[in-house]
Amino acid sequence: MKVHQRITRPALLVACLLAIISSAAAQSTIFNIPSTDVQAPRKVYLEADFITHFASYSDGGYQTYAPRVVVGLPGNTEVGANVVYTRTSSPQPISVQPNFKWKFYSNEKRGLAIAAGVLVSIPITRRREANTTGLVYLIGSKNFPGKRGPRLTFGGYQLVGRFEDSTDKTGVLAGLEQPLNKTFTFVTDWFSGNNAYGYVTPGVGITLSPKNNIYAGYSFGNQGRGNNALGVYYGHTF
Repeated sequence: MKVHQRITRPALLVACLLAIISSAAAQSTIFNIPSTDVQAPRKVYLEADFITHFASYSDGGYQTYAPRVVVGLPGNTEVGANVVYTRTSSPQPISVQPNFKWKFYSNEKRGLAIAAGVLVSIPITRRREANTTGLVYLIGSKNFPGKRGPRLTFGGYQLVGRFEDSTDKTGVLAGLEQPLNKTFTFVTDWFSGNNAYGYVTPGVGITLSPKNNIYAGYSFGNQGRGNNALGVYYGHTF
């Protein structure tokens, strides 16, 4: 995730990388961490993401726009791609992020699921200023019984590629989804580590219809004063 020099270089990275993995619960991610969900075969999920840090450009403000698509495949797998563009005081690379996930274990009776996946970030502009990097992860989830039973998600990740020396390349991820009623869900997730993914994000999901939803959350960085951003995500399933 990339954004402004007043927020430091890793935080600049945030505007893009947050958008790489931001979306709605039950649509491949929680907020920023992957979920164990995958799209049903031949189903297509489209999403428009907007992420912003409230400040002037000279003080580190930015806006990130990230359309994304996820397509369900047979065998409990899905593939997707995101395009990320960030506006800030200094030009940032536009990136494309192909991704793949496989849910290789599911036990609905016990409410358990396990999935693994990979996401690659490839700069398509200003390539001398950015590296191709990857995120590999393994996650598990537990659905608790009841009309409003929560779901907990926990796992680990590994970053692949060239990063600054201070970057943590491994860490844990955790998430909670708590339905409040038929329309609203409390959602929060967390990436550990001192890197561009290292954020905790509480927020709310709003189900507009069986095929439409809006999620909004506020991300707080594990490190760095003022390292935060508001994200709003609208999704539609075809």
